[in-house]
Amino acid sequence: MVTSPEDPHVRLPQLKLDELLEELQARIDAARGTRDRVRSLLEAVLVVGRELDLEHALGAIVHTAAVLVDAEYAALGVIGPDGQTLSAFHTVGVSDEDVAVIGPYPEGHGILGELIRHPQPLRLAKLSHHPASYGFPPHHPPMNSFLGVPIRVRDQVFGNLYLTEKRDGAEFDEEDESVLSTLAVAAGVAIDNARLYEDSRLRERWLRANADITHSLMSGSARAEALDLIAERAREITGSALVAVAMPVTDTKSLTVEIAVGLHAEAHRGLVLPLHESLMGLAYAAAAPVASDDVIHDPRISSQSPRFAGLGPAVAVPIGTAQGGTRGVVLLARETGRPVFSERETEMLQGFAAQAAIAMELADRRQDAERIAVLQDRDRIARDLHDLAIQRLFATGMTLQSASRFIDHPEASERVLRAVDDLDETIKIIRSAIFGLRAREGVAGGGLRARVVGVVDEAAPVLGFAPSLRMEGLVDTDVPREIADHVVAVLSEALTNIARHARADRAHIALTTDGREAALTVSDNGVGMPPGGRRSGLRNMAERAEQLGGRLTVSSPDGGGATLQWRVPLPATRPSGPAPGQ
Repeated sequence: MVTSPEDPHVRLPQLKLDELLEELQARIDAARGTRDRVRSLLEAVLVVGRELDLEHALGAIVHTAAVLVDAEYAALGVIGPDGQTLSAFHTVGVSDEDVAVIGPYPEGHGILGELIRHPQPLRLAKLSHHPASYGFPPHHPPMNSFLGVPIRVRDQVFGNLYLTEKRDGAEFDEEDESVLSTLAVAAGVAIDNARLYEDSRLRERWLRANADITHSLMSGSARAEALDLIAERAREITGSALVAVAMPVTDTKSLTVEIAVGLHAEAHRGLVLPLHESLMGLAYAAAAPVASDDVIHDPRISSQSPRFAGLGPAVAVPIGTAQGGTRGVVLLARETGRPVFSERETEMLQGFAAQAAIAMELADRRQDAERIAVLQDRDRIARDLHDLAIQRLFATGMTLQSASRFIDHPEASERVLRAVDDLDETIKIIRSAIFGLRAREGVAGGGLRARVVGVVDEAAPVLGFAPSLRMEGLVDTDVPREIADHVVAVLSEALTNIARHARADRAHIALTTDGREAALTVSDNGVGMPPGGRRSGLRNMAERAEQLGGRLTVSSPDGGGATLQWRVPLPATRPSGPAPGQ
Protein backbone atom coordinates (compact mmCIF):
# COMPACT_ATOMS: atom_id res chain seq x y z
CA MET A 1 0.00 0.00 0.00
CA VAL A 2 1.46 3.31 -1.09
CA THR A 3 0.98 6.35 1.23
CA SER A 4 0.82 9.96 0.12
CA PRO A 5 2.82 12.74 1.79
CA GLU A 6 -0.45 14.49 2.47
CA ASP A 7 -1.54 11.52 4.52
CA PRO A 8 -2.20 12.57 8.17
CA HIS A 9 -0.36 9.51 9.42
CA VAL A 10 2.81 10.79 7.70
CA ARG A 11 2.52 14.44 8.85
CA LEU A 12 2.19 13.60 12.57
CA PRO A 13 5.65 11.95 13.01
CA GLN A 14 7.16 14.69 10.88
CA LEU A 15 5.78 17.39 13.21
CA LYS A 16 7.03 15.57 16.27
CA LEU A 17 10.48 15.27 14.73
CA ASP A 18 10.56 19.04 14.00
CA GLU A 19 9.56 19.80 17.56
CA LEU A 20 12.28 17.51 18.87
CA LEU A 21 14.84 19.13 16.60
CA GLU A 22 13.76 22.62 17.73
CA GLU A 23 13.94 21.59 21.38
CA LEU A 24 17.34 20.04 20.79
CA GLN A 25 18.53 23.22 19.08
CA ALA A 26 17.19 25.30 21.97
CA ARG A 27 19.04 23.13 24.45
CA ILE A 28 22.21 23.34 22.38
CA ASP A 29 21.86 27.14 22.28
CA ALA A 30 21.23 27.22 26.02
CA ALA A 31 24.26 25.04 26.64
CA ARG A 32 26.33 27.23 24.34
CA GLY A 33 25.02 30.34 26.13
CA THR A 34 25.79 28.79 29.51
CA ARG A 35 29.26 27.83 28.27
CA ASP A 36 29.85 31.35 27.01
CA ARG A 37 28.58 32.83 30.25
CA VAL A 38 30.76 30.51 32.32
CA ARG A 39 33.73 31.50 30.16
CA SER A 40 32.83 35.17 30.65
CA LEU A 41 32.53 34.59 34.40
CA LEU A 42 35.95 32.89 34.53
CA GLU A 43 37.49 35.69 32.50
CA ALA A 44 35.86 38.21 34.85
CA VAL A 45 37.29 36.39 37.88
CA LEU A 46 40.76 36.54 36.30
CA VAL A 47 40.39 40.23 35.50
CA VAL A 48 39.24 41.06 39.01
CA GLY A 49 41.88 38.86 40.64
CA ARG A 50 44.74 40.51 38.76
CA GLU A 51 44.14 43.92 40.32
CA LEU A 52 46.32 44.62 43.37
CA ASP A 53 45.39 48.27 43.80
CA LEU A 54 42.21 48.39 45.91
CA GLU A 55 40.58 51.30 44.08
CA HIS A 56 41.30 49.73 40.69
CA ALA A 57 40.00 46.38 41.95
CA LEU A 58 36.71 47.94 43.06
CA GLY A 59 36.31 49.66 39.71
CA ALA A 60 37.00 46.40 37.84
CA ILE A 61 34.47 44.52 39.99
CA VAL A 62 31.59 46.91 39.37
CA HIS A 63 32.32 47.18 35.63
CA THR A 64 32.54 43.38 35.27
CA ALA A 65 29.29 42.89 37.17
CA ALA A 66 27.42 45.18 34.76
CA VAL A 67 28.76 43.26 31.75
CA LEU A 68 27.98 39.80 33.14
CA VAL A 69 24.29 40.42 33.86
CA ASP A 70 23.78 42.92 31.03
CA ALA A 71 22.79 45.78 33.36
CA GLU A 72 22.70 49.41 32.29
CA TYR A 73 23.67 50.73 35.74
CA ALA A 74 25.91 49.18 38.37
CA ALA A 75 27.36 50.33 41.67
CA LEU A 76 29.51 49.02 44.49
CA GLY A 77 28.85 50.50 47.91
CA VAL A 78 31.55 50.13 50.58
CA ILE A 79 30.13 49.87 54.09
CA GLY A 80 31.68 52.34 56.54
CA PRO A 81 33.23 51.63 59.95
CA ASP A 82 29.85 52.09 61.68
CA GLY A 83 28.41 49.14 59.73
CA GLN A 84 25.26 51.08 58.86
CA THR A 85 26.16 53.59 56.15
CA LEU A 86 28.18 53.67 52.95
CA SER A 87 31.63 55.26 53.07
CA ALA A 88 32.37 54.96 49.33
CA PHE A 89 30.32 54.45 46.15
CA HIS A 90 31.72 53.28 42.80
CA THR A 91 29.36 53.53 39.81
CA VAL A 92 29.09 52.47 36.17
CA GLY A 93 26.60 53.92 33.69
CA VAL A 94 26.22 57.34 35.28
CA SER A 95 28.42 60.10 33.85
CA ASP A 96 30.28 62.66 35.94
CA GLU A 97 27.91 65.34 34.64
CA ASP A 98 24.90 63.33 35.85
CA VAL A 99 26.54 62.80 39.24
CA ALA A 100 27.14 66.55 39.58
CA VAL A 101 23.46 67.25 38.81
CA ILE A 102 22.09 64.48 41.06
CA GLY A 103 24.16 65.50 44.08
CA PRO A 104 26.09 63.57 46.75
CA TYR A 105 26.37 59.81 46.58
CA PRO A 106 23.83 57.83 48.65
CA GLU A 107 24.68 57.03 52.26
CA GLY A 108 22.84 53.71 52.50
CA HIS A 109 19.14 54.40 53.00
CA GLY A 110 16.12 52.87 51.26
CA ILE A 111 16.80 49.76 49.17
CA LEU A 112 20.56 50.20 49.59
CA GLY A 113 20.13 50.21 53.36
CA GLU A 114 17.91 47.12 53.14
CA LEU A 115 20.82 45.15 51.72
CA ILE A 116 23.12 46.52 54.45
CA ARG A 117 20.71 45.47 57.19
CA HIS A 118 20.00 42.08 55.57
CA PRO A 119 23.11 40.95 53.65
CA GLN A 120 21.37 38.45 51.37
CA PRO A 121 20.80 38.53 47.58
CA LEU A 122 17.81 40.72 46.69
CA ARG A 123 16.07 40.61 43.28
CA LEU A 124 13.18 42.91 42.38
CA ALA A 125 11.13 43.33 39.23
CA LYS A 126 10.34 46.93 40.19
CA LEU A 127 12.20 48.96 42.78
CA SER A 128 9.27 51.17 43.70
CA HIS A 129 7.18 48.18 44.85
CA HIS A 130 9.51 47.36 47.76
CA PRO A 131 8.42 48.74 51.18
CA ALA A 132 11.90 50.19 51.83
CA SER A 133 11.89 52.25 48.63
CA TYR A 134 11.23 55.97 48.96
CA GLY A 135 12.07 57.28 45.51
CA PHE A 136 15.02 58.89 43.81
CA PRO A 137 16.48 62.39 44.07
CA PRO A 138 15.76 64.93 41.29
CA HIS A 139 17.51 64.35 37.93
CA HIS A 140 18.14 60.70 38.81
CA PRO A 141 17.74 58.32 35.81
CA PRO A 142 14.70 56.00 36.00
CA MET A 143 15.40 52.54 37.39
CA ASN A 144 13.03 49.56 37.70
CA SER A 145 14.57 46.08 37.79
CA PHE A 146 17.09 45.52 40.57
CA LEU A 147 19.59 42.89 41.70
CA GLY A 148 21.81 43.23 44.76
CA VAL A 149 24.30 40.85 46.38
CA PRO A 150 26.68 41.32 49.34
CA ILE A 151 30.47 41.04 49.07
CA ARG A 152 32.09 39.28 51.99
CA VAL A 153 35.75 39.47 52.95
CA ARG A 154 36.84 36.95 55.61
CA ASP A 155 33.27 36.45 56.85
CA GLN A 156 32.69 40.19 57.14
CA VAL A 157 30.47 42.16 54.78
CA PHE A 158 32.73 44.59 52.91
CA GLY A 159 30.00 46.11 50.73
CA ASN A 160 27.26 45.39 48.22
CA LEU A 161 26.89 45.15 44.46
CA TYR A 162 23.82 46.96 43.10
CA LEU A 163 22.65 46.29 39.52
CA THR A 164 19.65 48.03 37.93
CA GLU A 165 17.85 48.23 34.58
CA LYS A 166 18.57 44.98 32.76
CA ARG A 167 18.80 45.82 29.09
CA ASP A 168 15.88 45.23 26.67
CA GLY A 169 13.43 45.72 29.54
CA ALA A 170 13.92 42.20 30.87
CA GLU A 171 14.06 41.22 34.53
CA PHE A 172 17.02 39.77 36.38
CA ASP A 173 16.58 36.01 36.76
CA GLU A 174 17.97 33.28 39.00
CA GLU A 175 20.89 32.71 36.67
CA ASP A 176 21.85 36.40 36.91
CA GLU A 177 21.69 36.13 40.67
CA SER A 178 23.85 32.99 40.63
CA VAL A 179 26.44 34.57 38.33
CA LEU A 180 26.59 37.76 40.40
CA SER A 181 26.87 35.81 43.66
CA THR A 182 29.79 33.86 42.20
CA LEU A 183 31.44 37.11 41.12
CA ALA A 184 30.91 38.49 44.64
CA VAL A 185 32.85 35.55 46.11
CA ALA A 186 35.72 36.17 43.68
CA ALA A 187 35.50 39.90 44.43
CA GLY A 188 35.86 39.21 48.16
CA VAL A 189 39.08 37.28 47.52
CA ALA A 190 40.38 40.02 45.20
CA ILE A 191 39.58 42.74 47.73
CA ASP A 192 41.31 40.78 50.49
CA ASN A 193 44.40 40.33 48.31
CA ALA A 194 44.41 44.02 47.41
CA ARG A 195 44.13 44.93 51.09
CA LEU A 196 47.01 42.65 52.03
CA TYR A 197 49.13 44.08 49.23
CA GLU A 198 48.23 47.61 50.28
CA ASP A 199 49.08 46.79 53.90
CA SER A 200 52.47 45.39 52.91
CA ARG A 201 53.28 48.45 50.79
CA LEU A 202 52.12 50.74 53.58
CA ARG A 203 54.21 48.95 56.20
CA GLU A 204 57.17 49.14 53.86
CA ARG A 205 56.75 52.92 53.60
CA TRP A 206 56.49 53.24 57.39
CA LEU A 207 59.61 51.12 57.87
CA ARG A 208 61.49 53.24 55.33
CA ALA A 209 60.36 56.39 57.13
CA ASN A 210 61.54 54.98 60.48
CA ALA A 211 64.90 54.14 58.93
CA ASP A 212 65.25 57.72 57.66
CA ILE A 213 64.42 59.16 61.08
CA THR A 214 66.78 56.79 62.90
CA HIS A 215 69.58 57.64 60.47
CA SER A 216 68.92 61.36 60.90
CA LEU A 217 69.00 61.17 64.70
CA MET A 218 71.97 58.85 64.98
CA SER A 219 74.01 60.89 62.50
CA GLY A 220 73.87 63.87 64.84
CA SER A 221 71.02 65.91 63.33
CA ALA A 222 69.24 68.35 65.62
CA ARG A 223 66.03 67.21 67.27
CA ALA A 224 64.04 69.83 65.36
CA GLU A 225 65.18 68.30 62.07
CA ALA A 226 64.13 64.84 63.23
CA LEU A 227 60.70 66.10 64.35
CA ASP A 228 60.24 67.85 61.02
CA LEU A 229 61.10 64.58 59.26
CA ILE A 230 58.54 62.72 61.40
CA ALA A 231 55.85 65.24 60.42
CA GLU A 232 56.68 65.20 56.71
CA ARG A 233 56.78 61.40 56.46
CA ALA A 234 53.52 60.97 58.40
CA ARG A 235 51.82 63.54 56.18
CA GLU A 236 52.99 61.89 52.95
CA ILE A 237 52.03 58.35 53.96
CA THR A 238 48.60 59.09 55.43
CA GLY A 239 47.54 61.77 52.95
CA SER A 240 46.86 64.25 55.76
CA ALA A 241 46.33 67.96 55.20
CA LEU A 242 48.00 68.92 58.50
CA VAL A 243 50.58 67.26 60.73
CA ALA A 244 51.82 68.78 63.99
CA VAL A 245 54.32 67.50 66.56
CA ALA A 246 54.13 68.72 70.17
CA MET A 247 56.59 68.16 72.99
CA PRO A 248 56.07 68.60 76.76
CA VAL A 249 57.11 71.84 78.45
CA THR A 250 59.43 71.03 81.37
CA ASP A 251 57.90 71.31 84.85
CA THR A 252 54.41 72.15 83.48
CA LYS A 253 51.25 70.34 82.43
CA SER A 254 51.38 71.71 78.91
CA LEU A 255 52.62 70.85 75.44
CA THR A 256 54.20 73.16 72.89
CA VAL A 257 53.78 72.61 69.15
CA GLU A 258 57.35 72.58 67.87
CA ILE A 259 56.68 71.42 64.30
CA ALA A 260 53.64 71.93 62.04
CA VAL A 261 53.40 71.31 58.29
CA GLY A 262 50.46 71.61 55.91
CA LEU A 263 47.18 73.50 56.10
CA HIS A 264 47.18 76.42 58.60
CA ALA A 265 50.60 75.28 59.87
CA GLU A 266 51.54 78.82 60.95
CA ALA A 267 48.50 78.98 63.24
CA HIS A 268 49.66 75.86 65.09
CA ARG A 269 53.41 76.36 65.27
CA GLY A 270 54.55 77.51 68.72
CA LEU A 271 51.17 77.06 70.43
CA VAL A 272 51.15 75.96 74.05
CA LEU A 273 48.32 73.48 74.64
CA PRO A 274 46.76 72.35 77.93
CA LEU A 275 46.58 68.61 78.55
CA HIS A 276 42.82 68.46 79.03
CA GLU A 277 41.52 70.90 76.38
CA SER A 278 43.27 69.64 73.28
CA LEU A 279 43.38 66.42 71.28
CA MET A 280 47.16 66.27 71.60
CA GLY A 281 47.01 66.89 75.33
CA LEU A 282 44.48 64.08 75.82
CA ALA A 283 46.64 61.65 73.83
CA TYR A 284 49.72 62.65 75.86
CA ALA A 285 47.92 62.29 79.20
CA ALA A 286 46.43 58.90 78.29
CA ALA A 287 49.56 57.66 76.46
CA ALA A 288 47.15 56.28 73.84
CA PRO A 289 45.71 57.42 70.48
CA VAL A 290 42.76 59.82 70.58
CA ALA A 291 40.67 60.24 67.41
CA SER A 292 37.99 62.70 66.32
CA ASP A 293 35.56 62.42 63.41
CA ASP A 294 35.21 66.21 63.25
CA VAL A 295 37.95 68.18 64.99
CA ILE A 296 36.12 71.50 64.61
CA HIS A 297 32.99 70.45 66.53
CA ASP A 298 34.64 68.09 69.02
CA PRO A 299 33.51 69.14 72.54
CA ARG A 300 36.76 67.85 74.06
CA ILE A 301 38.76 70.58 72.32
CA SER A 302 38.93 74.23 73.37
CA SER A 303 36.44 76.44 71.54
CA GLN A 304 39.29 78.78 70.54
CA SER A 305 40.38 76.59 67.60
CA PRO A 306 39.86 78.46 64.31
CA ARG A 307 43.20 76.95 63.29
CA PHE A 308 41.25 73.78 62.35
CA ALA A 309 39.12 75.53 59.70
CA GLY A 310 38.61 73.25 56.71
CA LEU A 311 39.71 70.14 58.62
CA GLY A 312 37.57 67.20 59.70
CA PRO A 313 38.88 63.77 60.77
CA ALA A 314 41.90 63.86 63.07
CA VAL A 315 43.94 61.56 65.28
CA ALA A 316 46.60 62.28 67.90
CA VAL A 317 49.13 59.55 68.64
CA PRO A 318 51.72 59.62 71.46
CA ILE A 319 55.38 59.33 70.54
CA GLY A 320 56.42 56.53 72.87
CA THR A 321 54.51 54.18 75.16
CA ALA A 322 53.03 54.29 78.64
CA GLN A 323 55.71 51.86 79.85
CA GLY A 324 58.66 53.57 78.20
CA GLY A 325 57.45 57.12 78.72
CA THR A 326 55.72 59.48 76.31
CA ARG A 327 58.14 61.88 74.64
CA GLY A 328 55.60 63.87 72.65
CA VAL A 329 52.51 63.69 70.43
CA VAL A 330 51.93 63.75 66.67
CA LEU A 331 48.59 65.07 65.35
CA LEU A 332 47.26 64.28 61.88
CA ALA A 333 44.17 65.88 60.35
CA ARG A 334 42.47 65.45 56.99
CA GLU A 335 40.29 67.91 55.13
CA THR A 336 36.54 67.96 55.74
CA GLY A 337 34.80 65.16 53.85
CA ARG A 338 37.84 62.88 53.75
CA PRO A 339 37.68 59.39 55.37
CA VAL A 340 38.26 59.08 59.10
CA PHE A 341 41.44 57.41 60.29
CA SER A 342 40.81 53.68 60.42
CA GLU A 343 42.00 51.38 63.18
CA ARG A 344 44.56 49.91 60.78
CA GLU A 345 45.97 53.35 59.96
CA THR A 346 46.07 54.32 63.62
CA GLU A 347 47.81 51.06 64.53
CA MET A 348 50.50 51.62 61.90
CA LEU A 349 50.91 55.24 62.93
CA GLN A 350 51.26 54.16 66.55
CA GLY A 351 53.99 51.69 65.61
CA PHE A 352 55.76 54.41 63.63
CA ALA A 353 55.59 56.81 66.59
CA ALA A 354 56.88 54.12 68.97
CA GLN A 355 59.86 53.44 66.70
CA ALA A 356 60.52 57.18 66.40
CA ALA A 357 60.53 57.40 70.20
CA ILE A 358 63.11 54.61 70.39
CA ALA A 359 65.27 56.43 67.86
CA MET A 360 64.96 59.65 69.89
CA GLU A 361 65.87 57.77 73.08
CA LEU A 362 68.95 56.27 71.44
CA ALA A 363 69.96 59.69 70.13
CA ASP A 364 69.57 61.17 73.62
CA ARG A 365 71.71 58.37 75.06
CA ARG A 366 74.35 59.05 72.41
CA GLN A 367 74.30 62.76 73.24
CA ASP A 368 74.53 61.95 76.96
CA ALA A 369 77.54 59.72 76.26
CA GLU A 370 79.17 62.47 74.23
CA ARG A 371 78.43 65.00 76.98
CA ILE A 372 79.93 62.68 79.61
CA ALA A 373 82.99 62.20 77.44
CA VAL A 374 83.39 65.98 77.16
CA LEU A 375 82.98 66.42 80.92
CA GLN A 376 85.47 63.66 81.62
CA ASP A 377 87.92 65.31 79.25
CA ARG A 378 87.39 68.62 81.06
CA ASP A 379 88.04 66.92 84.39
CA ARG A 380 91.26 65.45 83.01
CA ILE A 381 92.40 68.84 81.69
CA ALA A 382 91.50 70.49 84.99
CA ARG A 383 93.36 67.81 86.95
CA ASP A 384 96.43 68.18 84.76
CA LEU A 385 96.34 71.96 85.11
CA HIS A 386 96.03 71.67 88.87
CA ASP A 387 98.54 68.91 89.39
CA LEU A 388 101.14 70.01 86.85
CA ALA A 389 100.83 73.61 85.68
CA ILE A 390 99.83 75.25 88.98
CA GLN A 391 102.34 73.27 91.03
CA ARG A 392 105.18 74.17 88.67
CA LEU A 393 104.17 77.85 88.60
CA PHE A 394 103.91 77.86 92.39
CA ALA A 395 107.33 76.24 92.71
CA THR A 396 108.81 78.74 90.25
CA GLY A 397 107.31 81.61 92.22
CA MET A 398 108.73 80.30 95.49
CA THR A 399 112.17 79.94 93.88
CA LEU A 400 112.13 83.48 92.52
CA GLN A 401 110.90 84.86 95.83
CA SER A 402 113.72 83.15 97.78
CA ALA A 403 116.30 84.20 95.16
CA SER A 404 115.32 87.86 95.48
CA ARG A 405 117.04 87.98 98.88
CA PHE A 406 120.37 87.39 97.19
CA ILE A 407 119.94 90.22 94.68
CA ASP A 408 121.65 93.42 95.79
CA HIS A 409 120.50 95.62 92.91
CA PRO A 410 117.19 97.24 93.96
CA GLU A 411 115.74 97.44 90.44
CA ALA A 412 116.51 93.80 89.70
CA SER A 413 115.01 92.72 93.04
CA GLU A 414 111.85 94.73 92.26
CA ARG A 415 111.50 93.06 88.85
CA VAL A 416 111.80 89.60 90.37
CA LEU A 417 109.12 90.38 92.96
CA ARG A 418 106.88 91.77 90.21
CA ALA A 419 107.34 88.49 88.27
CA VAL A 420 106.32 86.60 91.44
CA ASP A 421 103.12 88.69 91.64
CA ASP A 422 102.40 87.96 87.95
CA LEU A 423 102.80 84.24 88.62
CA ASP A 424 100.29 84.53 91.50
CA GLU A 425 97.78 86.22 89.17
CA THR A 426 98.37 83.54 86.54
CA ILE A 427 97.68 80.88 89.14
CA LYS A 428 94.38 82.59 90.02
CA ILE A 429 93.37 82.71 86.35
CA ILE A 430 94.16 79.04 85.87
CA ARG A 431 92.18 78.15 88.99
CA SER A 432 89.18 80.07 87.60
CA ALA A 433 89.53 78.17 84.35
CA ILE A 434 89.63 74.91 86.28
CA PHE A 435 86.44 75.84 88.12
CA GLY A 436 84.77 76.64 84.80
CA LEU A 437 85.85 73.32 83.32
CA ARG A 438 84.45 71.42 86.28
CA ALA A 439 81.20 73.38 86.48
CA ARG A 440 78.17 71.46 85.25
CA GLU A 441 75.61 72.83 82.84
CA GLY A 442 72.31 74.15 84.13
CA VAL A 443 70.97 77.24 85.76
CA ALA A 444 69.03 77.40 88.97
CA GLY A 445 65.32 77.60 88.38
CA GLY A 446 63.25 76.60 85.33
CA GLY A 447 63.69 77.81 81.78
CA LEU A 448 61.82 80.79 80.37
CA ARG A 449 59.38 78.58 78.47
CA ALA A 450 58.24 76.82 81.65
CA ARG A 451 58.12 80.09 83.63
CA VAL A 452 55.88 81.73 81.02
CA VAL A 453 53.52 78.75 81.00
CA GLY A 454 53.40 78.95 84.81
CA VAL A 455 52.45 82.64 84.74
CA VAL A 456 49.66 81.98 82.22
CA ASP A 457 48.31 79.05 84.25
CA GLU A 458 48.28 81.16 87.43
CA ALA A 459 46.47 84.00 85.65
CA ALA A 460 43.71 81.80 84.14
CA PRO A 461 41.54 81.58 87.33
CA VAL A 462 41.75 85.35 87.83
CA LEU A 463 40.93 86.10 84.19
CA GLY A 464 38.06 83.62 84.09
CA PHE A 465 39.39 81.98 80.92
CA ALA A 466 42.58 80.38 79.64
CA PRO A 467 44.58 82.67 77.32
CA SER A 468 46.04 81.15 74.17
CA LEU A 469 49.83 81.03 74.22
CA ARG A 470 52.36 80.73 71.40
CA MET A 471 56.17 80.52 71.72
CA GLU A 472 58.52 80.41 68.76
CA GLY A 473 62.29 80.20 68.55
CA LEU A 474 64.93 79.02 71.01
CA VAL A 475 63.33 80.77 73.96
CA ASP A 476 65.27 78.93 76.66
CA THR A 477 68.59 79.09 74.81
CA ASP A 478 68.69 82.55 73.21
CA VAL A 479 67.11 84.62 76.00
CA PRO A 480 69.55 85.08 78.95
CA ARG A 481 68.42 84.89 82.55
CA GLU A 482 68.37 88.65 83.23
CA ILE A 483 66.15 89.33 80.21
CA ALA A 484 63.98 86.31 81.02
CA ASP A 485 63.23 87.83 84.44
CA HIS A 486 62.00 91.01 82.74
CA VAL A 487 59.84 89.02 80.30
CA VAL A 488 58.14 87.15 83.13
CA ALA A 489 57.53 90.40 85.05
CA VAL A 490 56.08 92.21 82.01
CA LEU A 491 53.79 89.27 81.15
CA SER A 492 52.53 89.06 84.72
CA GLU A 493 51.83 92.80 84.77
CA ALA A 494 50.04 92.67 81.41
CA LEU A 495 47.75 89.80 82.46
CA THR A 496 47.00 91.53 85.74
CA ASN A 497 45.94 94.66 83.84
CA ILE A 498 43.64 92.61 81.61
CA ALA A 499 42.03 90.96 84.64
CA ARG A 500 41.50 94.30 86.42
CA HIS A 501 40.51 96.69 83.67
CA ALA A 502 39.91 95.08 80.26
CA ARG A 503 36.66 93.14 80.87
CA ALA A 504 37.84 90.72 78.17
CA ASP A 505 36.88 87.11 77.51
CA ARG A 506 39.79 86.31 75.20
CA ALA A 507 43.51 86.98 75.30
CA HIS A 508 46.40 85.92 73.08
CA ILE A 509 50.05 85.79 74.12
CA ALA A 510 53.02 85.33 71.80
CA LEU A 511 56.68 85.10 72.86
CA THR A 512 59.13 84.88 69.96
CA THR A 513 62.84 85.16 69.39
CA ASP A 514 64.98 84.99 66.26
CA GLY A 515 68.31 85.05 68.07
CA ARG A 516 68.62 88.84 67.69
CA GLU A 517 65.51 90.09 69.48
CA ALA A 518 62.97 88.86 72.03
CA ALA A 519 59.37 89.98 71.50
CA LEU A 520 56.40 89.59 73.82
CA THR A 521 52.92 90.39 72.44
CA VAL A 522 49.79 90.39 74.61
CA SER A 523 46.40 91.19 73.08
CA ASP A 524 42.81 91.04 74.32
CA ASN A 525 39.28 91.80 73.11
CA GLY A 526 38.31 94.03 76.03
CA VAL A 527 37.41 97.71 76.29
CA GLY A 528 40.83 98.94 75.20
CA MET A 529 42.90 101.72 76.77
CA PRO A 530 40.61 104.27 78.48
CA PRO A 531 41.77 107.89 78.03
CA GLY A 532 43.17 109.38 81.24
CA GLY A 533 43.44 105.99 82.92
CA ARG A 534 46.25 104.98 85.25
CA ARG A 535 49.39 104.05 83.33
CA SER A 536 51.87 103.23 86.09
CA GLY A 537 51.96 99.58 85.00
CA LEU A 538 52.69 100.55 81.41
CA ARG A 539 55.38 102.97 82.58
CA ASN A 540 57.10 100.18 84.50
CA MET A 541 57.04 97.94 81.43
CA ALA A 542 58.41 100.73 79.24
CA GLU A 543 61.24 101.41 81.71
CA ARG A 544 62.17 97.74 81.71
CA ALA A 545 62.36 97.77 77.90
CA GLU A 546 64.43 100.99 77.87
CA GLN A 547 66.91 99.58 80.39
CA LEU A 548 67.56 96.75 77.96
CA GLY A 549 67.72 98.97 74.88
CA GLY A 550 64.23 98.02 73.68
CA ARG A 551 60.80 99.60 73.39
CA LEU A 552 57.15 99.19 74.39
CA THR A 553 54.20 99.96 72.10
CA VAL A 554 50.50 99.81 72.93
CA SER A 555 47.78 100.01 70.29
CA SER A 556 44.00 99.67 70.06
CA PRO A 557 42.91 97.68 66.98
CA ASP A 558 39.77 98.66 65.06
CA GLY A 559 37.98 95.57 66.34
CA GLY A 560 38.42 96.65 69.96
CA GLY A 561 40.66 95.57 72.78
CA ALA A 562 44.33 96.39 73.16
CA THR A 563 47.64 95.00 71.89
CA LEU A 564 50.87 95.35 73.86
CA GLN A 565 54.23 94.72 72.19
CA TRP A 566 57.40 94.57 74.31
CA ARG A 567 60.63 94.13 72.33
CA VAL A 568 64.25 94.05 73.49
CA PRO A 569 67.49 93.17 71.68
CA LEU A 570 69.43 90.14 72.84
CA PRO A 571 73.00 90.63 74.16
CA ALA A 572 74.76 89.76 70.90
CA THR A 573 73.06 92.67 69.08
CA ARG A 574 72.42 95.13 71.89
CA PRO A 575 73.80 98.60 70.96
CA SER A 576 76.87 99.80 72.83
CA GLY A 577 76.81 102.82 75.09
CA PRO A 578 74.20 103.93 77.62
CA ALA A 579 70.59 102.96 76.93
CA PRO A 580 68.01 105.68 76.39
CA GLY A 581 66.84 107.24 79.60
CA GLN A 582 69.98 106.34 81.56
